[in-house]
Amino acid sequence: MSNVEVDPTAPRRATGDHGRPAPQVDVLSARDVPLGGPRAMTVRRTLPQRARTLIGAWCFVDHYGPDDVADTGGMDVAPHPHTGLQTVSWLFSGEIEHRDSLGSHAFVRPGELNLMTGGYGISHSEASTADTTILHGVQLWVALPEEHRHTGRDFRHHVPSPVRRGGAEIRVFLGSLAGDTSPVRTFTPLLGAELVLDPRSTTTLPVPTDFEYGLLVDQGDVRMAGTLLRPAELGYLGTGNDTLTLTNETDAPARAVLLGGTPFEEQIVMWWNFIGRSHEDIVEARQAWESASDRFGSVDGYDGDRLPAPALPNATITPRKNPTHH
Repeated sequence: MSNVEVDPTAPRRATGDHGRPAPQVDVLSARDVPLGGPRAMTVRRTLPQRARTLIGAWCFVDHYGPDDVADTGGMDVAPHPHTGLQTVSWLFSGEIEHRDSLGSHAFVRPGELNLMTGGYGISHSEASTADTTILHGVQLWVALPEEHRHTGRDFRHHVPSPVRRGGAEIRVFLGSLAGDTSPVRTFTPLLGAELVLDPRSTTTLPVPTDFEYGLLVDQGDVRMAGTLLRPAELGYLGTGNDTLTLTNETDAPARAVLLGGTPFEEQIVMWWNFIGRSHEDIVEARQAWESASDRFGSVDGYDGDRLPAPALPNATITPRKNPTHH
């Protein structure tokens, strides 16, 4: 998915209730962002924010739908480039057709993972299919560490089997949780999973203490470590916790996406669809895309023109790093 960045927002802070000490959870609210392209689609973005650039190596969280494509036109993102990252597509409803310059032509459907590794350079297109009536899902990015950020292009598709733990049905698409491990490679320790919580249920999951976590609520009101999160909010929990307790406060199933990883200590520069380490990295990547160099290859089979890169800002693009852990 292509990124048109706007000014990020600040989180609200929350702690546990009932007078008991609880891990502090930061609540990151979403902001509406239009995607680029001839048929702009609006998404809710919770990462990056001014107060938080990354959760583990997760650096970008877009949440969209449920959209009736008869009204919205659905998703139609023309070929565009990526560097220094992996893209993660996960759907709750609908179907998206993916094409990339590796030659991949694949579909992603609810409960299935599409993971594309950009590394040195890749380009791809994404479009909802004619069979899609309601489009609903998340688009996530993972920053690659310095030693792997120029790695080769790659694409993986994985369909995780659901596992039950307590009052939760869990699909682990990256990393390990609840006794299940995804076979898909990541370049830093990561976790990505969909959780569907039974009505009025509480589930406690053992988790690695060196991970930090983000919980994006899709539907229902979910309490994370004692803090209430509403739909489209992202709760952040820092390292040092060996369990994660989630409670569905509603009378219907609740759904959330759990993201985690060891803190990503490198500074990154993010602009448009590129992740680098310096302003010069971004300038070089943009020039390579605008000149149609082999760095990004070409996407076959998409009916339409590729996305042009926006103009560079009239200032040096500066690195971002998370604030000091509280």
